[in-house]
Amino acid sequence: MELAPRASALAESLRDMGYSLRTALADVIDNSIAAGARNIDLLADTHEEIPAIGVLDDGSGMTQYELFEAMRPGSQSPLELRDADDLGRFGLGLKTASFSQCRRLTVLTKKDGVPSCASWDLDTVAARDKWVVEVPDPSGLAGIRWADRLDGDGTLVVWEKLDRLIGADGRGDRNDLVRQLDETVTHLEFVFHRFLVGQGGKRVSMSLNDRELLAFDPFHSNHPATQHHSEEVISLGGRMVRIWPVTLPHHDKVSKADWERLAGPEGYVSNQGFYLYRNRRLILHGTWFRLARQLELTKLARVGIDIPNTLDAEWKIDVRKASAQPPPAVRSRLRRIIEKVGVPSRRAYTGRGRKLTEESRLPVWVRIQDKNRITYEINDEHPLIVAFHTALGEEGADEFKRILRFVAAALPVQALHVDVSASPDEVRSPAIASADLETIVLSMREILRARGLSPGEIKDWMRSADPFRSDWDRISRLIDESKTKVTDGA
Repeated sequence: MELAPRASALAESLRDMGYSLRTALADVIDNSIAAGARNIDLLADTHEEIPAIGVLDDGSGMTQYELFEAMRPGSQSPLELRDADDLGRFGLGLKTASFSQCRRLTVLTKKDGVPSCASWDLDTVAARDKWVVEVPDPSGLAGIRWADRLDGDGTLVVWEKLDRLIGADGRGDRNDLVRQLDETVTHLEFVFHRFLVGQGGKRVSMSLNDRELLAFDPFHSNHPATQHHSEEVISLGGRMVRIWPVTLPHHDKVSKADWERLAGPEGYVSNQGFYLYRNRRLILHGTWFRLARQLELTKLARVGIDIPNTLDAEWKIDVRKASAQPPPAVRSRLRRIIEKVGVPSRRAYTGRGRKLTEESRLPVWVRIQDKNRITYEINDEHPLIVAFHTALGEEGADEFKRILRFVAAALPVQALHVDVSASPDEVRSPAIASADLETIVLSMREILRARGLSPGEIKDWMRSADPFRSDWDRISRLIDESKTKVTDGA
């Protein structure tokens, strides 16, 4: 007994696969890339009385038979062997992605100069409760939105009746639609960044209403401060998985604009982790696959994974190409890679802490690590502090030490953590007034001179420590000026 699904019910169910506008358009673009397109134009009439969205490509196009098969829900089994560069899997993407945003899908295509066209209208499917596709008369093709732009072989996909975007009556918020399109551009520049620059294969140009899309490389691959670690290749039944770890530059080695751009909307902590690519197309990012926690100290660690489309089942790629799970044979290797790549990312930050206590000869703060606890204390052996402490006398010296311990205990660790995590380039030490700085420099010079240091050694010591090294040219001049004043006074 054959029990065919009710067309009206299933068509509505297919609309709720979890697509957003940006993931739906990315799924449609997959088809254009698979068809060999070199140029893909996103088209949007957002303020027309009847708004519409389109995707136009210059790929190979389709015959009428190929078009009808492409319009068929479930047109190809995920078990069938696909071309190596095919970005699809279930034969559902065009339909489910389109239905998630609109009620009318039209596809106009040309192959060898011969046009073919078909439309799904969910209102027609619901009224007749049958999977009936509309095939317009060739004389009426010119009336299709943007049809005049398909001047050679290629395909035009048009979405109308955008009920999920502006409401069934078309009176929804058009400004919100514009906002979603802007978010879509950012998403596509991210997901297809390797295609937009031709990394690993042919270059594909994309635009939205003739505005060119620019690749967003989450690995900042060409920056000289980016650390590229050794790659690994894992074989799964003769199919290769390539893994390439990277540590992003510390914020003081990139421009403010690059730092903010690389952070992404979710920030560095959320964007650390594995970046899974299937045939150069980004599938998933910002996850450790539950093999590790996302930590502040590893936020600069990112690991690219390249897999072929023949491993879809093993990685459990879903219909939307938005989730995946590594197969058991890969998980243990990924765990070891996490351990390796986490070390350089930590060094980018803890290295600055080590400099505070190891390289600086005049540290004001000292970093103390005892097992799993790290504290920062004021260095009571700093020459300036020792000199002041000595001049106070025994009773005053004890009170002064208590004040130092109080100040150190009141260090706002949590607030500093939040501020540095959110805006590291905006966190600064307070400036010292010129008169106070000059007095400190003169005192520091005389204290070190009294300890037997030569003029060159005095400069070396002071240049190794903050607040002197952060403005060394000025400090160096003050040291020379103070030396002249002392000589003249003598």
